[in-house]
Amino acid sequence: MRTIALRLHPGHDLKHELRALCEREDIRAGWILTCVGSLARLRLRLAGATDHLVRDGRFEIVSLTGTLSRHGSHLHLAAADEQGVTVGGHLVDGCVVRTTAELVVGVADQLVFRREPDPATGFDELVVER
Repeated sequence: MRTIALRLHPGHDLKHELRALCEREDIRAGWILTCVGSLARLRLRLAGATDHLVRDGRFEIVSLTGTLSRHGSHLHLAAADEQGVTVGGHLVDGCVVRTTAELVVGVADQLVFRREPDPATGFDELVVER
């Protein structure tokens, strides 16, 4: 397993930076090992929703999990506001780092993660290749 650690700075878009990391490091099969930090803007697609939840404020990243690949990623984020109220959903563009986001990513160079349409779900789903 290859491990990559990085820090994102204020103003960075979390999903955009993860896509850029996949391209820069040629990540074909990766996953989030850990992420801590804060957001000034939270933007998520909630379960079954078509519109995005958008909130501005101070949010702590409670959890970021999912698969990464230059061929398509699938990431879920949970974040808590100043009262500890937590919301989670599908990470989309527009989650803006407030102070920092410290990430550690694992990579399996012998695998390839792809996303392909699945007629049973109607979504692009994970396909694992060796």
